[in-house]
Amino acid sequence: MPTNLDVPPREAILKDLLEKVQVKHKAYDATLESFTQLKELLHELCNDMNETLEEKQDIPTRLEYRDRGKFDAEVKVAGDILIFSMHSNVFFFDRDHFVRQTPYVQNTPEAAYCGMINIYNFLSDSFKYNRIDDVGYLIGRIFINKDKRFFVEGKRQSTFSYRTFGEKTIDKDAITAIIEAAILYSIEFDLLVPPYAAGKEATVGQMNTKIENARLQTGKRLGFGFHSDDVNL
Repeated sequence: MPTNLDVPPREAILKDLLEKVQVKHKAYDATLESFTQLKELLHELCNDMNETLEEKQDIPTRLEYRDRGKFDAEVKVAGDILIFSMHSNVFFFDRDHFVRQTPYVQNTPEAAYCGMINIYNFLSDSFKYNRIDDVGYLIGRIFINKDKRFFVEGKRQSTFSYRTFGEKTIDKDAITAIIEAAILYSIEFDLLVPPYAAGKEATVGQMNTKIENARLQTGKRLGFGFHSDDVNL
């Protein structure tokens, strides 16, 4: 429905199609272009680091890149898998969100329409053994608008926080820094022993399922609280 009741519905529809819808399309296109570049840089990084690893290691370790389609890519790093996943929709921040309070968005409201790329951290064994109940963690989100202005929420990403939204355009250097920070965080984000009470009982069914399918639920912080402020940004 039109926000101005005095505007005829057909005129309001045309206005939205000419303005809002085009802004969303541009934000989507900018995000998809950046995500395509991100996948290329992920692949390059894996190849470059594997060359160095082959020269220096005693125990074989490789970074493995996998393109999982238009909106998804993954990189396996030792016992971890990072999944980079672009959402197919464009989002708008609510009026109370801190992004809406920035001078950039207050002066240019349509700048608050952003595409989103999520970064998840899983254990590689969760996929290897098809442990469908295992949990992963969202460790970062990249928001990109129609002009490729961006910011990042997440671990070790303070360089590209919402405070700089509108100041920087996402490019090869920014994407590389985001990838490297995400990989470093996943390596340092250790698998902790869960509290004893969390596993002191198990049903016969659970144990049979575990034996047959290796599906005893596992996650890096299973049984512990995990919050966005666990690590200082």
